[in-house]
Amino acid sequence: MNFATRLQQLPSIAHLAALQLLDAQGQVVATIENKPGQAGSLAVYHALAQKHGGAITPAAAAEGLQWYGEHLADAQAHPGKHPNIDRLLAWAAGGASYGVRLVAA
Repeated sequence: MNFATRLQQLPSIAHLAALQLLDAQGQVVATIENKPGQAGSLAVYHALAQKHGGAITPAAAAEGLQWYGEHLADAQAHPGKHPNIDRLLAWAAGGASYGVRLVAA
């Protein structure tokens, strides 16, 4: 399934301004905003958190990589071009879970 089709199946993010990703100490390690260029990733991370108990676990990260569809190969070929995919690649290979804090619009 391509990324655009996947996005149509994910829950709405209209109520969100952003999503913050938190490490084990509760520190913000990344913020994904609801703006052009990040809204698709916001939708992916939001849906993953909903499905995986409010966190991005290694299993959630692996699932998220599948959801990025055709963008995954581009991210793997060009590290740094897709930081939200790069993050999931690292997290899928690790053992840590990251909390998710929603920021209302």
